[in-house]
Amino acid sequence: MVVEDDAALRTLLTRLLREAGYETTGVGDGTELEQAMTDRAVDLVLLDIMLPGPSGLELCRRIRERSRVPVIMVSARGQEADRVAGLDLGADDYIAKPFGRSELLARVRAVLRRTGEAHVPLDVPPPDQRLEFAGWQYRPRMRELISPAGADVSLTGAEHELLLTLLRQPQRMIGRERLLELTRSRVGPPSDRSIDVLISRLRRKIGDGRRAVPIIRTVRGVGYMFAADVTIAGA
Repeated sequence: MVVEDDAALRTLLTRLLREAGYETTGVGDGTELEQAMTDRAVDLVLLDIMLPGPSGLELCRRIRERSRVPVIMVSARGQEADRVAGLDLGADDYIAKPFGRSELLARVRAVLRRTGEAHVPLDVPPPDQRLEFAGWQYRPRMRELISPAGADVSLTGAEHELLLTLLRQPQRMIGRERLLELTRSRVGPPSDRSIDVLISRLRRKIGDGRRAVPIIRTVRGVGYMFAADVTIAGA
């Protein structure tokens, strides 16, 4: 996620990251950032300090209160005070304008390696790999969910991340807070019920309400378990 109010620079940064293999979205301020992070999972935020409305430093503080998503602060100002303020607020790195393409990509790769939570392009599954469960097929690379009848089921970005997280850990109980960390599904208060809402939406889309034994089981007071067997097909 690129947060930059200069439209031309935002477009440039978005294009550079896409050319390097990253799925990238650009927004212009804090309002757009929070809405975008509600709608989809985010692996890293490239956050400009000088923004209309809440500054990048304020947005970094808000993000860090609610999420562990990595943040790289960006600003034309290179003073030590700005770097220290950003890092003290929980930023993972800081890059000062002007900077080159190589430095930007190197810092992005370094932060993703350190956090160990992002989908680095080289680690993306092969295009034809499928995760199969209860007659359903999920293609991680293509982000496609296919029903037993062969229909393509539409999922939001957050629902994709939640389903993939569950498929990677079948037959295991996962707590709500841990699911929130693993999916990075939204920026929200620590006490919110976003995971429960996402689970409910995902259950409806895979027809769990019509099953005697649901695929996604609730572990009361703790979290959820993906109860179906999962097999990997393709190479």
